[in-house]
Amino acid sequence: MSGIVEVENLSFSYTPESTVLEDISFAVRPGTFLAIAGPNGAGKTTLLNLLCGGASARTGRIMIDAVPVASYSTKALAEKVAVVRQGFVPMFGFSVIETVMMARTRHFGAMGFERIADTEIVNEALELTDTAQFASRPLGNLSTGERQRVFIARAFAQETPILLLDEPTNFLDLKHQVGIYDLLKAAQRDKDKTVIVVTHDINLAAQYCDQVLLLGADGSYRFGPVAKVLSAEQIEKVFSVTVFAGLIGKERFFIPLGKLAKDRKQINTPSEGAPAQDPRRHSP
Repeated sequence: MSGIVEVENLSFSYTPESTVLEDISFAVRPGTFLAIAGPNGAGKTTLLNLLCGGASARTGRIMIDAVPVASYSTKALAEKVAVVRQGFVPMFGFSVIETVMMARTRHFGAMGFERIADTEIVNEALELTDTAQFASRPLGNLSTGERQRVFIARAFAQETPILLLDEPTNFLDLKHQVGIYDLLKAAQRDKDKTVIVVTHDINLAAQYCDQVLLLGADGSYRFGPVAKVLSAEQIEKVFSVTVFAGLIGKERFFIPLGKLAKDRKQINTPSEGAPAQDPRRHSP
C-alpha cells in the first residue's frame, strides 16, 4: 500500500536549549485526512518540514511506505509527497500554467518536453482549483489568495499518494476555503490520497478530517480520531481560550469566547441535549 506515514519517537530542536518537538509518535494509514493543529510555536510547520525531508530530527525517525525519509533521493521523495508551503515565495517570472507544469517535469519525455498527458493533468488541476481563468497570466500579477490556489493546483498535478499542506486556506475567502477542503476531501475519497494539513481552523478540521494531531506549546500532544481529540476541554487547554462547543447534526463546531465577546448566556443555543438546527435547511 502507498501513502503510509509513520513517526516514531520523534524529537527536534533548533538549539540544544530549545526543544520544539519531544518524543512524538503516530501513524497515518493510506487514504487518511489528518489535521495538525495547535498554537503558534507548537512546532506544526517544523513537523511538516520533517515529514517532507526539509529538516532532520534530533532523535527518532519518519517512515514513508516503510522507508526512512532520509533514505529517499529528492526525485524519489517527489514521487511520494507533494508539498504546499505557507508563505511560499512566488516565481514571478513564470505564468500560472508554467508554474503548475513544473510539477510534471519528472514525467517529461526523453527530449525534456511535456506530453499530451501532462497538459491534460495540468489543465484538470487548474479547473479543480478555479485557476484556469488566469492560466496565462504572470504569477506575480495574482493576489496572495489566487497564488495559493495555484500552488495547490501544482500539488495536485504532481500526482503523489501523499499531500502535505501548511495552512492551505490562508488568505482565501470563505468560498475558496471550503472549496479547497472539498477538493482535498475528494482527493482522499476518490483517489485514496493521504492528506495532511497544518491548520489553525479547528472547525474545518472537525468537519473534514478523520484524525487530529493536537500539539501543545508545552511539548504535549494528543493524536486520534477527531471526535476523541477535539473537545472543548482539550481546545481550552491547548489554546488557553474559552470555547463554546456545539453540534450541527453530527458535526462539531467551536466558537472561541474572548474576554469582550458575548458570554455563554448570550449565545443563542438549543435546549439542553438537542442539537443545533442546520442553517442549510433554512432560506432567508
